[in-house]
Amino acid sequence: MTDACGLAPAGLFSNAERAAVYRAIRERRDVRGQFRPDPVDPATLRRLLQAAHDAPSVGLSQPWNFILIRDAALRGRIHDAFASANAEAADRFPDRKALYSSLKLEGILQAPVNLCITCDRTRGGAHVLGRTHDPATDLYSTACAVQNLWLAARAEGIGVGWVSIFRPDDLRGLLHLPDHVVPVAYLCIGHVTELYRQPELQSRGWAARLPLDELILEDRWPAS
Repeated sequence: MTDACGLAPAGLFSNAERAAVYRAIRERRDVRGQFRPDPVDPATLRRLLQAAHDAPSVGLSQPWNFILIRDAALRGRIHDAFASANAEAADRFPDRKALYSSLKLEGILQAPVNLCITCDRTRGGAHVLGRTHDPATDLYSTACAVQNLWLAARAEGIGVGWVSIFRPDDLRGLLHLPDHVVPVAYLCIGHVTELYRQPELQSRGWAARLPLDELILEDRWPAS
């Protein structure tokens, strides 16, 4: 029941509902090589896009757009752009180059759905409520949309992989993005049979999750 201002009662989710939310957060994985070829049901994909669109945004500006990349030839060119940037990136880890090169960091050609989520830096006009003193908040808002989609996908049994190893101008050119639109996330989406029990980079020995207690501060940054 709502009042005349459109307010609704706030309250806890049920135990099962809360457990499901925390499970999706805890079990979300960045999927690279576990995609199955079967297509994602259009209704399911629509739910994932709606979850992304339901994200919070500064000043309710909703700066995101969702570009579905279906053309096989275009995907091939995007994969080539990734491969070129990835070869460059490998040289930046000379002591770990063999491990780096063994990691599969994308599923561009394997995943049945490729999606680029962009941020329109002009949406909402010159002055957006809440963005007047930090212009980057539109980018943060778009990242919230990405996370919403990712968590919804986990609940649907759908894998998502974020491909971040691109030269931005390469992706911008391939997708014909105007100057005021930023590619925030290139996502590979599809059904998966298995997921790593812990983040893949942790399983493969690249990094480990930091203990939460080491990251909690009180009132200010500690003196050095």
